[in-house]
Amino acid sequence: MSLTIPVPERDGSPPSSLEAASPHSIIEPDSDPSDGMQSCDTSTKSVNQSIFDFVRENGRTYHRYQAGSYPFPNDQLENERMDLQYEILKVLFKGRSYFAPLEDPRRILDIGTGTGKWAIEMGNIFPQAEVTGTDLSPIQPEWVPNNVKFVIDDANEEDWMLDPMDFIHTRLLLGCFSDFREIIARSYQNLKPGAWMESQEIMPTVYCDDGTMGPDYAYAEWVQTQDQAAMNVGQPMRIANKLKRWYEQAGFVDVHEEVFKLPINSWPKDPQFKMLGRFNETNFLDGIQAWSLQLFTKGLNWTKDEIEVYLVHVRKSISDRSVHGYNKIYVVWGRKPFDHETEPPKTAS
Repeated sequence: MSLTIPVPERDGSPPSSLEAASPHSIIEPDSDPSDGMQSCDTSTKSVNQSIFDFVRENGRTYHRYQAGSYPFPNDQLENERMDLQYEILKVLFKGRSYFAPLEDPRRILDIGTGTGKWAIEMGNIFPQAEVTGTDLSPIQPEWVPNNVKFVIDDANEEDWMLDPMDFIHTRLLLGCFSDFREIIARSYQNLKPGAWMESQEIMPTVYCDDGTMGPDYAYAEWVQTQDQAAMNVGQPMRIANKLKRWYEQAGFVDVHEEVFKLPINSWPKDPQFKMLGRFNETNFLDGIQAWSLQLFTKGLNWTKDEIEVYLVHVRKSISDRSVHGYNKIYVVWGRKPFDHETEPPKTAS
């Protein structure tokens, strides 16, 4: 089911409760127990027929090119969920598609573009720019702005075969790479001096400010289980809170970080947070199987039946409004220094 969330226009009005949250800010829970809503041979490959012959596994489809390197499905159900997720973040960011102070960018790269919505939007915002979205799956629309193109490509390849970029963007790529620091380093190499990189990432850890989340909260336990499975296959999930440090270690300057809170369901009292939580609950319920199947079968040796039984209680906990849980969304951006201000990159840790 496709869902559309109205995106508020950016203006000069005072910040709302959806502005970047400090670690100490509190979202007020709604005292009303009801939801208030009715239930509801080169690194770049030409696209050919074999790439559309998706891998089928446990009732879902996965990318054919570099099969197995991305652990999540690429079928219609997942694509619709990703589009919903895109709209959720658009509202959370108050309509902003990027945070870096861009000035007339001419070459923009979106790594892991998914369904391509961000790349298409940037093509419309900057009609003079050439926007390239790369992904392992050819799931992007055919009709796009003339200045937007999609390429089947693997960012794990050392040589991206690109002209220098003005802006490189990543979003929600947790669990996609063995070491995201390598993606940051390659982005740095492929940027013009003075150009920007930005990453928008979710921290999967469940946070709670008021003690309503007990130690037996099933969704928090699932997060830990998924984290262990991801570590077992060598594709870490917990990267969001490390991005700022990794940017600085790679050599970026003027590095900024903003952190937003995203409710798991509609427990908040604030109307916009409640709306975001309501749609995010749908996002999580639609995505929980996709985020479990391949990681749990390969990383924990679980069967599909074992996973489905396990997820019954996890889904119920996601919809439990008595638990005031949320995730943190990290937005980090930094600039590649000009030659005269370059310092040797810091030692990675």
